[in-house]
Amino acid sequence: MKHSDLPKYILSYKEKFALDQWEIAHSFDCRFNLIVVIPAIDELKGTKILIESLQNQKINSDFNALILFVVNNHDNHSEEIKNSNHELINYIDSFKTNLNMSSASDRKVRLSYIDASSKGKTLPQKDAGVGLARKIGMDLALSQFDFSSSKQILVCLDADCTVSPTYFEEIYKYFLANDCHAASIRFEHPLVGTDEENKAIVNYEIFLRYYVLGLKFASSSFAFFTIGSSMACSAEAYTKIGGMNKKKAAEDFYFLEKLSKNYKVHEISKCAVYPSSRGSWRVPFGTGQRVNRFLKYERNEYLLYNPNSFEILKQWLQIFMAGDVKSEIEYLESANSISPVLYEYLVANNFASEWKRILDNSKGVNQIQKQKSLWFDGFKTLKFVHYLRDNGFQQVGMFHALDIMLKKYGYHTSIKYNSEIPDLETQLKYLILLRDVCR
Repeated sequence: MKHSDLPKYILSYKEKFALDQWEIAHSFDCRFNLIVVIPAIDELKGTKILIESLQNQKINSDFNALILFVVNNHDNHSEEIKNSNHELINYIDSFKTNLNMSSASDRKVRLSYIDASSKGKTLPQKDAGVGLARKIGMDLALSQFDFSSSKQILVCLDADCTVSPTYFEEIYKYFLANDCHAASIRFEHPLVGTDEENKAIVNYEIFLRYYVLGLKFASSSFAFFTIGSSMACSAEAYTKIGGMNKKKAAEDFYFLEKLSKNYKVHEISKCAVYPSSRGSWRVPFGTGQRVNRFLKYERNEYLLYNPNSFEILKQWLQIFMAGDVKSEIEYLESANSISPVLYEYLVANNFASEWKRILDNSKGVNQIQKQKSLWFDGFKTLKFVHYLRDNGFQQVGMFHALDIMLKKYGYHTSIKYNSEIPDLETQLKYLILLRDVCR
C-alpha cells in the first residue's frame, strides 16, 4: 500500500509519533486483518517452540494474519546475544514469509521480522527494551493492514510463549462480533518445572489474579490484566492514544491503562496465551524477576494485599463515581468517614485543587464523569492500595486473604489446608479457581 493511500488517522499518527528508521524485512502479496507483534532478544529456542504452536492454528474465518518479530538488542549487548539474534533472523528468513501451517489455511498467515539487531540497526541504549521493541513493531505494522476491511487488529505476544490452537480465530471473531477496540486475552502460566519453580509461578499468578479480583469486587473500571504477551487493540485505538510507550518495563500496564481511558477493555476467554514461567534478566520486574526473587527466598512471597483495602476502595468508588457531582469538601468528608487513610491519600495527591480544576474546566456532567476516571485511574488505584498497605492495612497471609476475598466476591471455597503455606497441590486448587473466577 502506498503511503498516500493510508487512512488520514494513520498518516497523522505516523507524522507525529511513528518510528520509521527500521523496516519490515519482506514485502507481501496481501494486506492483513490481524498482525501479531513479538519482541525477541536471545530467543531462538523460544521462537522455535512458539512458531510450532502457531503452525498448529485452526483458522476457519476469511482473514489474513502477519506474525512480525522485532529482533532487537543494543550495541553494548554481549556478542553471544548478538550472535543468537543473528541466528534467529536466519531462522525466520528460512520460512520465506510462509508459516507452513498444517491446515488448509496456510496461505492466510505470513511470517516476517524487523531487524533491530544488526550493526547500524540496533536500539539506542537509553531506550532499549521491551516497550521500544513493541512500539517499533506496532508502528510499522500500521502500513500493512487491509483498510478496506471492517477491523484492523494489533496483537502483542512474547517470543517465549505458546498459544492455544484457536488463538487467531477467536481474537479475530471477538473483535468483529463485539465492536472491540481493546482487549486482554486469557493467559495461563504452564507448570513445567521443578516443584519449587512451579510454586514460584503459581505464587505469582495468584498474586496477579487476586489483585484483579479485588478490583472487580470494588467495581473498578481498571479490573483487567495488564500482561504484555496477552493484549490486543484496533489500529484506530492504537493511533488515538499515541501508540505504545518506550518503557523498559510495565509498558503493558501503562499501555492498557491509556487504552482503558478511551475504550472498554474486553476480556477474550475462548483462547489462551501460555507465557513462560522461567526466571529472566530481560526486564527489571515482572514475571521473570518475580520468579527469580521467589527462588532466592529474598522475602515472604505468601502475602497479599489486605482484603479490607478493596472494601475501602469499593466504598470510595461508589461515592466518587456516582452520577452526582459534589464539592471537594464533600468528597473529602465522605472519604474521611470511610477511612482516615483514604482521606490522607487524597490530600497527599492534591485532591482538593485537582477537583477544583476539573470542575472549572469541564463543560457538563458527562465530561466531569469522564474526568473522574481519568484522575482516579489505574495507576492511582494501585498506588492507593500500596498506600493502604504501608499505612495500617498490612498484607495478609495469601490463602487467608484468598478465602476472605473469594467470599466477598460470592465464592465459598471448600478447599482445606492445615498450614499457613499449604502444599503445591492445594495452592494449585486456588489458582484453578481464580482462573475461573477472573476470566
